[in-house]
Amino acid sequence: MARSGLYKSDIQKARDALISQGTNPSVDAVRVALGNTGSKTTIHKYLKELEAEDGGAGGKRSSISETLQDLVERLAARLEDEAQERIAAARATSDATAAEHAALLQAAQNDNALQRARVLELETALQEQAEALVASRSDHQRESTMRQVAEQQVADLQQRLAENEAHRQSLEEKHQHARQSLEHYRQSVKEQREADIRRHELQVQQVQAELRLAQQAVAVKQDEITRLNQEGAKLVSELSHTKQNLYEQLTQVRKLEQKVDSLQSLQVHASDTERQLASKIVEAELLTEQLNNANDQIAPIKAQVRELELLLAQANAKVQAQEQIGEQLRAYLDKIASTSTAPEVGK
Repeated sequence: MARSGLYKSDIQKARDALISQGTNPSVDAVRVALGNTGSKTTIHKYLKELEAEDGGAGGKRSSISETLQDLVERLAARLEDEAQERIAAARATSDATAAEHAALLQAAQNDNALQRARVLELETALQEQAEALVASRSDHQRESTMRQVAEQQVADLQQRLAENEAHRQSLEEKHQHARQSLEHYRQSVKEQREADIRRHELQVQQVQAELRLAQQAVAVKQDEITRLNQEGAKLVSELSHTKQNLYEQLTQVRKLEQKVDSLQSLQVHASDTERQLASKIVEAELLTEQLNNANDQIAPIKAQVRELELLLAQANAKVQAQEQIGEQLRAYLDKIASTSTAPEVGK
C-alpha cells in the first residue's frame, strides 16, 4: 500500500542514493530504498518528472532496452496497483464478512446464553414441579389412607346401624306381640266379664223369682253390674252397695247369702283381672320406652353416618382434583421436556 505523505523530494533522494551507489534507479529499487512503501505508479511518475527536469539524463537518449524496461516497470506498477486495489477490496469485503460473522457469532452466543438461562429456569421449574408432584403424591397417598379409614368407619357404623335396626325391629316385634297379647287379654277379660254379667243377671233373675220383696234392690244391683263393664274401678263400691242391700234383706232372704258369696268371689276375680291388666300395661309402657331409647341411640349414629358419607364424598372430590392436577402437571412437564429438546436439535 502507498505510504501517506510520499513527496517528490523523497523519490529524488532515494534515486540519487541509488545512482551514487551505481545502481539503476528503477521503480522497484526506489521503492525498496523507501522501505517498500509508496505506490509504484506514484514513484514512476515522480521518476519521469525528475528525468525530464534533468534533460533526459544529460541529453542522452535512452536505449530501447531501457525504454522497454521502463514500459515493463510501468505495466508492472499498474498491475500491482490494480492488484493492491483488488486486494484492498477483497480485504474490505473479507473484513465486512468477518464483522458480519462476528456479529452473527455474538448473536448466536447471546442466544445460546439466553437458551442456557432458559434451560436453567426450566430445570429449576422442573425440579420444583417434581417436588410438587412428590408432595402431591404424598398428599394423595395420605388422602387415600384417610379415605380407606373413613370407608372402614362407615362400614363399621353401617354394621352397627344394621345391628341397631335389627334390635329396633326386634323391640318393635316384641312390642307388637305385647300389644297383641294385651288385646287378647282385654278381649278375654271382656268375654269373661260379659259371661260373668250374664251369669250374674241369671242369678239376679233367680233371686227376683225367689225374693219378690227384694226386686227393687236386685234391680239396682243389675244396673250396677251393667255399669261394671264400663267402670271396672267402681266394681268394689257397687258390690259393697249390693252386699249392703242384700244384708238388709237377710232376714227375708237367707238364700241370698250364697249369691253374695258368689258376688264376692266375682269381685276378687275382677280385682285380680285388673291387677293383671295393670301389669300388662306397665310392661307395654316399658317396651315403648325401650323402643324410644333405641330410636334415640340410632339418631346420632345416623347423623354420624351422614357426616362420614359427606367427608367421604369431599375426600373423593379432593382426590379427583389432585389427580387432574397431576395429569396437568405431567402434560406441562412433557411440554417443557419437548421445548427443552427442540433447541438442542436446532443446534
